[in-house]
Amino acid sequence: MSTALVTGATAGIGNAFVRRLAADRYDLVLVSRDAERLEALAGCRTVEARLDDRDRPVDLLVNNAGFSVNRRFLTGDVEDEERMLRVLVRAVLRLTRAAVPGMIERRHGVVINVSSVAGFMPQSTYSAAKAWVTSFTQGLAGDVAGTGVRVLALCPGFTHTEFHERAGIDMRRTPDWLWLDADDVVSDAFAALDRGQVVCVPGLQYKTIVTLARHVPTRLIGSVSRRLRSTRRRTA
Repeated sequence: MSTALVTGATAGIGNAFVRRLAADRYDLVLVSRDAERLEALAGCRTVEARLDDRDRPVDLLVNNAGFSVNRRFLTGDVEDEERMLRVLVRAVLRLTRAAVPGMIERRHGVVINVSSVAGFMPQSTYSAAKAWVTSFTQGLAGDVAGTGVRVLALCPGFTHTEFHERAGIDMRRTPDWLWLDADDVVSDAFAALDRGQVVCVPGLQYKTIVTLARHVPTRLIGSVSRRLRSTRRRTA
């Protein structure tokens, strides 16, 4: 039986991955959705050691843990910004590096890095971190070509999870047509893997947004980003 390790596994997209992988009869190693374990270097190294254990190989890694800071960069706490980067960037880098060499030795394996449509839209440190995740995954795909290892950057838009609530973001003004279902997002991810894709943007509405983001002037994308932000109000 194959083994999968999922970070951010107890809610939202991470939990949708857990349910899908359990249905597919994977043995599961679950890392709590609480980001503190991956923020602290010692905790990250514990997960790395598990991924590097050749006696208990991990066949599929889902880097999903994350959170957002509900403050503008210039008015927020820089420590919070740095903490976010440790989870969204450093942890993805280190855990992927721990997992992939063993996968290459075994000639099979999958790494799914949960990125975001936000990575295509200039908004914040969060957007910049997600742009890194997508670019990193695309670069990794070239490194592992022909080894039997597959990698995917999953870039969902707004998804019905507790992500925004935990960040203190009021999403009640967000139009219904922008919302995705977590189970559908996961299904799209596996379908994209089967097709050999490296980047997956679930939902026709977000495929359209990303296509526009790649072909219109940066200043216009910035305007769209600001309009999307205006649909959100910080809760008290």
